Amino acid sequence: MNIRKGPCGEKIGHYEIIEEQKVPDEMGTKTYVRWLIKEEDGARAFAMRLFTIKPGGHINPHHHPWEHEIFVLDGVGEIRIGSRVYRVSPGFFIYVPPNVEHEYWNKGDKDLRFLCMIPLKPTVETDEKIEC
Repeated sequence: MNIRKGPCGEKIGHYEIIEEQKVPDEMGTKTYVRWLIKEEDGARAFAMRLFTIKPGGHINPHHHPWEHEIFVLDGVGEIRIGSRVYRVSPGFFIYVPPNVEHEYWNKGDKDLRFLCMIPLKPTVETDEKIEC
């Protein structure tokens, strides 16, 4: 398998050939990411990432001036957005607004895997945390 790049700027490949990187310890535990599509690939507006959180893993609370669009592929997890916690499983989609604190947990006995799309530029002008 290899990554194919076409004459129009397209990129086609299988996710397994993209290096899986451990998320730094200060950002979470037992969590890995594959940057499937990024700015260096020619993407102009969005990046696509595949996250894997191992059983018992967690992405620490954080906020930033861009939104997330998430689609859960496998596993069972919880996501806190602001003051609310939501249980998610395969087929769930999630929108996380910019500057709202959020975090993720794997609550199952299998990997929690989800696609996460983010804009390449902030979607709001400030990174001031929003309480809700």
